[in-house]
Order: sequence, then C-alpha cells, then structure tokens
Amino acid sequence: MSVRIYVEGGGDQRATLAKCREGFAEFFKKALPDGPQPRIIACGSRNATLYAFKTALPTHPEAFVLLLVDAEAPVIADSPWTHLQQRDGWTTPAGATDEQAHLMVQCMEAWFLADRTALAKYYGQGFQESALPKRAEVEHIAKSDIEAGLKRATRATRSKGEYHKTRHGFDLLARIDAEPVRRASPFAERLCAVLEARAALPAPGRVVAHPHTSRRSLP
Repeated sequence: MSVRIYVEGGGDQRATLAKCREGFAEFFKKALPDGPQPRIIACGSRNATLYAFKTALPTHPEAFVLLLVDAEAPVIADSPWTHLQQRDGWTTPAGATDEQAHLMVQCMEAWFLADRTALAKYYGQGFQESALPKRAEVEHIAKSDIEAGLKRATRATRSKGEYHKTRHGFDLLARIDAEPVRRASPFAERLCAVLEARAALPAPGRVVAHPHTSRRSLP
C-alpha cells in the first residue's frame, strides 16, 4: 500500500512548498532506508493541511493517508486527534483513525535539537550550541524556548545568519539524522514505527511504546 503524508509547512509559495516537500522526503529516506518511501504533500497552513488530508481520505482509497502537523503546545491528551480537538477545535474526519494523525511536538524545530551535530555543521563558524535549550527530551521544551534558542545560537554565524524557518528549516530537516530524532521524540518514533509497519519493514530490536511512555531500543 502506498503512503501519502500531508504535512504542515511551506507557506503559500511554490518554491517554499517544494523545499518543505524535499526536506521531509530526505528525512524519511534516512528514517526508512530499506523500504518504499511515502509521498510527501506539503500543504502550507495548518487548516489547509487538514483540508487536504480530509479531501484525500475518499479520493485516495488505495493509499494510507497521514496527517502531520505541529502540536504547537505540550501534548497531554491520549491521542493526536484529541489534542487537535482541544487545541484547534478540529473534529476527527470521518473514517480517520488515530494511526493516521501525527504530531511534531511541540514543533518541527524540536527535531533539530535532537541532532545538534547537524546544526553545528550546517551553521558553521559562530554557532553557539550552548545557547540552545539543554533538555534532552525535546518534546518537553516549549515552542517559544526552541525558537528563541535557535535564534540565539545562530545569530553570530557568518554563512547563514539567524535561524529562519523557510530559508533554513527545510534544509536542516533534510540534513538531520533520523535515529537521534526517534530516540528524543516519542511522537517521531510513533510516526516512523507506523510507516515501518505499513511498509512491512523489519525493525529488529525496536520497542514501539505509547508516546507518553519512555521507550528504548532493545539490546
């Protein structure tokens, strides 16, 4: 079964939507190196992403359709759809399951903090890793703290300058390593595990836990 992921991001310009699509595609190539790759559909705004996902459910019955959006806040709900209902007022689309809703917690940039080596390499001279939030559990770092930390850490860099979502974010997404993201972000692990299961990929030694529980790979 083919997989289609409708992702939030890219704004309303063709060039930035293409960069968003390419960034996620490169990330999933590293997350799922041995199996078929999902098709990424960059949708722009949050509401546009939900609309595209809802439209795809009946129009692509041959595919497994996923929604991927920023959580924008801590997730304390039992499921992504419950979180989205509580925060955004969204109702679960007809026919959609919990397995089809996925969150970047609390935002896409949290994934970058899981691979600080890639951040340092991308920004080069002047990058100040010490300015980033220290907490290893990236989902517990407030979105505002992530954004402020990235700006502080990159402000003095010579080649790139201060972090900018559309100029830098999707390039970084293409460069980060998926494995540390999976270790640091239970919701990223949940997404990758669902994709592995749908592609029937072997995942030896990996435990798939509820996102609110601690999980580690088996020895």
